[in-house]
Amino acid sequence: MPKAYVFTQYGGPEVEAFAEVERPVPGAGQVLVTVRAAGVNPVDWKRRTGYRPPGAPAADFPAVFGGEVSGVVEQVGDGVEEFAVGDAVFGNPVSGGYAEYALLPVGLTARKPDGLSFADAATLPIAAATAFDGVHQLALPPGATLLITGVGGGVGVAAAQIARHTGVRVIGTASAGKKDFVEALGAVHVELGPGVADRIRDAAPEGVDAIYDLVGGSALEEVAGVLADRSKLITAADRETVARLGGSPVQRVRDRTVLDAVAHLAVEGMLRPFVTQTFPLAQAPQALRTVESGHARGKIVIELGA
Repeated sequence: MPKAYVFTQYGGPEVEAFAEVERPVPGAGQVLVTVRAAGVNPVDWKRRTGYRPPGAPAADFPAVFGGEVSGVVEQVGDGVEEFAVGDAVFGNPVSGGYAEYALLPVGLTARKPDGLSFADAATLPIAAATAFDGVHQLALPPGATLLITGVGGGVGVAAAQIARHTGVRVIGTASAGKKDFVEALGAVHVELGPGVADRIRDAAPEGVDAIYDLVGGSALEEVAGVLADRSKLITAADRETVARLGGSPVQRVRDRTVLDAVAHLAVEGMLRPFVTQTFPLAQAPQALRTVESGHARGKIVIELGA
């Protein structure tokens, strides 16, 4: 039977396990994909603790980890005309991604361009798509200044590059150890910690035009004061805090047009996925711990054999 990495109930790492699961069968409007790569994201371990993204159903245990994959179409469900067996695709699975097989809805599936690796494609459906949606929601003009909190993670890396592609100046908060990495994105690094707001003002003496928050909590509260127009304060991390501060959550589009757009940016070299570590499925726990530690740079990907 196919293998997958799952959580058997809500809790900490102790509820994680490898399991043999039934091979999924695609329903109407779905495709079954042989997984070649799966992106690892903070939302994966947060779901294990009981967190549910808006609109997400409760977990059906054992629940397979992972919300973004790339692979090859193995089988198509009724009514599917967009894809055929053998197509290389990427998207958001409905059955989890840390597995040998995954089900994808056709509306959240796109063709993988030939010039894009499976590992890079697997980073796009959550991190890059969230970055794309947020940057376009802010709609800043060229020359504006955007502050990204937690710029060193998967969404931040993509958001910095997409914003700079539109002519926006980017300032990013991150730990001191990520300074070189942040600057490699073309962003101005500002170290996290006490006094961060003053350091942001020093880096942007003419002011900050928008904030794209990827951390939430006290880190968001500490920097919100540098922004006068709270309509330009958005978050992908903390709906409650941003609402209290007068901002709003990222408005996710969640369709194939965004997947196609970020894939185009990646192929054209305007968006580098920055896959910094890959793990085989057998090391899924290590991959998840790397992200859960909060110290990962760029994107972590689980790769499965061809």
